[in-house]
Amino acid sequence: MSPLQSSSAGHPCWAPEHICDFDCDCTDCSDETNCGYTGKEQVCDFENSAVCGWKDQSLDPAYAWMRRQRGDTLPDSGPSSDYTTGTAIGWFMGVSAVMRDSPATAILISPKMNQSSPTCRLRLRYFLWDSGHMGFGSTPLWASLLQEGSREAIVWRPESTSVRGWREATMFLGRIATTFQIRLYSRRSKGQAGDVAIDHLEFLDCALPSPDRGTACSAGTWKCKHEGCVEMRQVCDGTDDCGDRTDEENCGLYQHCDFDKDLCFWDLRSLSDLKWVRTSQTEISTTDPQKGPGRDHSTNSASGHFLYVTVPPGGSRMDWAAFQSPLLEPTNTSHPCKMVMYTHQFGPRSGGLTVLVAGQSIYPVWERGGALGDLWVKAEVEIVTDVTFYIVVMAAIRDFAYGGIAVDSITLSPECRLSEGNYSLESFPNPPEHPCTEPNKMCDFRSDCPGAEDEAKCGDFSYAQGSSGWTDRSVGNQGWMLNEQFNSTTDEYLYVAETPGQQKTEAQTRTPLLGPSGLACTLSFSFALTGNADHIGEVSVSAIDSFQSRKLWEFSGKTGTEESAWQKANVSIGARKHRFQLEFGAYAKTLSPGTMIKVKDVRFLDCHAAYFPFSDTALSCNFEDGLCGWYQDMDDNFDWTVLSGMDHSIGIGNSLVVDMWDPSLRGSVGRFLSYPQLPITTDNCLSFFYKLYGPDTGALNVKLQASLGFETLLWTRSGAHGNMWHEGHCSVPHQLTNFQLMFEAVRSGFDGQIAIDDLAFTARPCALPRMCSFESQRCGYSSSGAIRWLHGNGLTTQTGPKTDHTLETKLGYYMVANTDVTVLPLGSATSLTSPIRQGVAQTTCVHFWYHMEGENPGSLTVYMKPVKGERVKVFSNNLNQGDSWRHGNGNITSTLVDWQLEFEVVGAGGRDTHVAVDDVVLLAHPCQNQGSKCNLERGMCGWSNTQNRNLDKLDWELTSPLAETHYTTPPRDHTLGTDRGHFIFFPSSSRTPANQHAHLLSAHLPPTKGTCLKFWVHRPASADNQLNVLKLTGDKLEQLLVVTEVGGMWKRFNVNIVSIYDYQIVLEGTKGTAGLLALDDIEYTIGVNCAGEITDQLKAESKPDNAGGIAASVIVLLLLLATLTALMYYYLRFREKVKASAAAQSTPSLPRGFGNASYEPDLTQDRVMVPPVQNHPMEAGFNNVVTSDVEAIIEKEVA
Repeated sequence: MSPLQSSSAGHPCWAPEHICDFDCDCTDCSDETNCGYTGKEQVCDFENSAVCGWKDQSLDPAYAWMRRQRGDTLPDSGPSSDYTTGTAIGWFMGVSAVMRDSPATAILISPKMNQSSPTCRLRLRYFLWDSGHMGFGSTPLWASLLQEGSREAIVWRPESTSVRGWREATMFLGRIATTFQIRLYSRRSKGQAGDVAIDHLEFLDCALPSPDRGTACSAGTWKCKHEGCVEMRQVCDGTDDCGDRTDEENCGLYQHCDFDKDLCFWDLRSLSDLKWVRTSQTEISTTDPQKGPGRDHSTNSASGHFLYVTVPPGGSRMDWAAFQSPLLEPTNTSHPCKMVMYTHQFGPRSGGLTVLVAGQSIYPVWERGGALGDLWVKAEVEIVTDVTFYIVVMAAIRDFAYGGIAVDSITLSPECRLSEGNYSLESFPNPPEHPCTEPNKMCDFRSDCPGAEDEAKCGDFSYAQGSSGWTDRSVGNQGWMLNEQFNSTTDEYLYVAETPGQQKTEAQTRTPLLGPSGLACTLSFSFALTGNADHIGEVSVSAIDSFQSRKLWEFSGKTGTEESAWQKANVSIGARKHRFQLEFGAYAKTLSPGTMIKVKDVRFLDCHAAYFPFSDTALSCNFEDGLCGWYQDMDDNFDWTVLSGMDHSIGIGNSLVVDMWDPSLRGSVGRFLSYPQLPITTDNCLSFFYKLYGPDTGALNVKLQASLGFETLLWTRSGAHGNMWHEGHCSVPHQLTNFQLMFEAVRSGFDGQIAIDDLAFTARPCALPRMCSFESQRCGYSSSGAIRWLHGNGLTTQTGPKTDHTLETKLGYYMVANTDVTVLPLGSATSLTSPIRQGVAQTTCVHFWYHMEGENPGSLTVYMKPVKGERVKVFSNNLNQGDSWRHGNGNITSTLVDWQLEFEVVGAGGRDTHVAVDDVVLLAHPCQNQGSKCNLERGMCGWSNTQNRNLDKLDWELTSPLAETHYTTPPRDHTLGTDRGHFIFFPSSSRTPANQHAHLLSAHLPPTKGTCLKFWVHRPASADNQLNVLKLTGDKLEQLLVVTEVGGMWKRFNVNIVSIYDYQIVLEGTKGTAGLLALDDIEYTIGVNCAGEITDQLKAESKPDNAGGIAASVIVLLLLLATLTALMYYYLRFREKVKASAAAQSTPSLPRGFGNASYEPDLTQDRVMVPPVQNHPMEAGFNNVVTSDVEAIIEKEVA
């Protein structure tokens, strides 16, 4: 709805000149609705379907702008989230996919807005990612200004570099005296959906000075005709600051030239071959957005004229051009000549601009280096000289792809008097000396020249001229200055001062191009924000390269009242592969004589790319004392953070975390890299503990990055894994060249937490891991027998499941044996064998999922295979299970005997048949029988979250009130009635959309005439979520129960289930806007209905075979008896000696590192306590681990 559609007729605030004028004239600000922005904040985030009045006007429907969301899964193109909310539910404007032979142009246009002030700017976030590697071309995105009575003028052209992340830019609109619109263009011939996008538009300082009728202007300001006030320095400066041009009237003694009619008295003759020209954007180009400044300054239009210099069509041998004033009379300090001009320095061709005074000698009085962006910037130059002189304006032009320098609206004050004399300029000062080394070695943090001239002006204050390396690039009313009046008692420092710029933007000063840099590179400096005010301002450090600008550090407030209130800062720059610049940004809330923002003692520490810091622990790290041999990647989207109070080892130490809950996170990946490692000749093992917690948590990957930059996925996990630590093992194959290891957090979800701790990198193969999904590796499993097992997925194997069990997609991996009779003859066998696992005294439950399809698929038998001795059967099956993954488990009792897990398949003569295995999990407790009560104290008991995004988008999560720090949960579970008890729950978080589902699935259950499902539910009265109980048969879902009210803390529900086919129970949570669902004590009684009646005949089923386990236990018992006899003899023989040794011992040994003990065996243990003596994580052996809530010593394995 437009503002006029909702207005009150005749109300003065709705006069046409008041609508969309960046000023709230109505008390409810309704006159500023759908103006390209909405409301007092003048922001458009596209969260409302009205999209603030923006409309698509693309000429070709094949390529157009549209309002978009990320979608349910991490996309292959487009942003991983919007910018405003940083989640999948946020909206942005993005382009459609296009595949054309010739370029197509998408156009997005704003509503009409009324006139704007000279300081008006539009800050926006934009996304440019060439996801399909199809090429961007030179103009994938740009913006233009369309105003009444003028030709369209280009106002913004971002670099066409591809980055998978949101970037921030500012579009400087400037003074516009009529109604106007903004057009956003994208031009491509080939590209994927969403790869060009915009979001979160903010119009800043666009309103004209508000009339203050009947009130005098304050000192130092000037009253406009409409009674607004402007500063005196804005009078007769060539810009309409009042909005009615009264500040530019009565300027007859000033000599102003806007070049619209002619050159005035400026002389474009130059001693160089490169020349300035008087031109306009329409004369330069109206079709190529990269050419010209886009508009002039005086009229802000494409038809207005200016002076311009760039590389001519045939290239340029000279890199400078100059123009000059007439000869002027001498001046003095009381009556200096003041010149105001506006410069446009855009693109890599802009090497800088200098104003020189040419009299008896030639010397510079003002300079502005490099490219400043797509805007006109005000400059003021004050000249005092006692001889006649010329003003010479000289531009440095570089031979690059695009850009140039323009000058417009030059005004000379009355003190700049024309002279009757006459003489010509004969020569210019000599150019700078040729660099002592090649350009890419300048400022690379290592001296390449004899006198270190290549590092002398790079910004490091330890060099005599180091401070001169910082170049002010401010375009606003504050800028950085260098205090050069220093001595033995006064420091050299940079400080923020008032400057003549119009924009209300921060002061910025940059180094030259630096680097590349090494891992330990650090920027060290001291800073001070001093004054009497409570809040002085802000200061920050950013790193800028050809791809993006990233803020590394910031401080807001004050450091003290006295000027000496300095504070020290050390900012990690880290390893950067490409050349970059560092920037100090600052903005003072109010600049006054007693207010200062200063920086001194700037140093670059350990920055050379070849420098590698030493780490005592190498890659083994518990994060209690830094990051060890690891560092944050500087080319990703976000950082991992060290979190205290949640670690694996002791519960109160440090771990490394990515909180998907963090509203400041943007982008898709955060990477944590190892220092480069030397080649290895054998397989090594990276072990660690990890946590993936939350209903929408994202993914954790471990990758290997080769020296040439190629990446290999070694290990991956995604989805909910419970509020607990899990042990991970990652086999690192032998490498012929240097390599790095990488932990990568993928922000495919927005409601959860990823954490890692207790990393260890050992020079030996990995043992059998507790969990193996086969997503990246075989986990050390090997194949033997008549045929080989294949590591494949639905895309790579012709015979095998269409999808895996882990991810439930064609991309997910599993291990499969082709049991077709032509491949595996009748009676022939093939085995899949795990690495060796050390035996433990307790029973281990092996869980796995298997897929057996086709008539006579063969038999699957699972064995525990001791290193020495006969193997023991723990599971078997030989039935065609159809196109579905089935759950299997079995108990392994090995005591201290090392063992392997073996999956054996024997051919049965079938055709087009296979047997596949996925998601093998080892738990340190006996298996629970099918149908027995699951109290969730030892895991999920075979219940699992589906990863099929067609069924649900979220996950149920396992936690306890004691362990919970983020979500609201019941104060106690149902089983134990304490805060240590566990349950599964499903929160209603604002990080994910309402009405999304989470499906918890049982194992496949046999047909039944009556099976009873029993469970307990917690749902607060204020919650608006819902629990559905469903029966899944094939692809068909049937609703059995809907729970919307509970009442009380926990309430029990019973459901009778009847099915003539195999089925699964589905517990479906539907997300609301508030509250939570929690489940506990889930039980189903197969063949027994809720009335306790037996309904089904008991049938022989494939189930865990424990006969071998019992036999092994008997053998082990005999071994234990023999061992006890030997121990008794040892005790009696050496009792006195043992007593003497115990008396001599005064203190226990100190720990020698951290323990890799897992508390998976018993989830009631929410943390483990490290004992005084334990093995180093790189050693094999056992630890004595004392749990936090049971007084017992449990023997735990270190793997």
